[in-house]
Amino acid sequence: MITGPKLQLTIDCAEPERLAAFWAAALGYEVEPPPAPFATWRAYWLSQGLPEEELGAGDCSDSLIDPHGAGPRIWFQQVPEPKVVKNRLHLDLGVSGGRGVPFASRKERVLAEITRLESVGASRSRIEDSEASGSFFAVMQDPEGNEFCVH
Repeated sequence: MITGPKLQLTIDCAEPERLAAFWAAALGYEVEPPPAPFATWRAYWLSQGLPEEELGAGDCSDSLIDPHGAGPRIWFQQVPEPKVVKNRLHLDLGVSGGRGVPFASRKERVLAEITRLESVGASRSRIEDSEASGSFFAVMQDPEGNEFCVH
């Protein structure tokens, strides 16, 4: 049986561990543990011959995994340049239950998630609220300004 490629989502950022912690909380993911017998990713990468100066600060806990094994691995890659324009790709977090759920209930679920995400470091950009079209969602930003939607 031939299978397709395994998907990993890579996000460029300035502070990988900070962004990994935010997205772990946002998505219900876990920081990926280092391979045994290593206590940290830094120790693992050093054992593989990566120079200390390429590893940056921290213990290199910069990747996330879905604890249920359904979603893709997410790696936060440190880059020197800051984010300067709107994302060409963004994540949509579906928390409302979909259009089969009454509009008021969907809105309540999205608002609760917005509040939760703001408590872990997200910021709200705008809310689209149109009961006539059945549309309620928020455009938000992670701690480094990457846009994502909550619907």
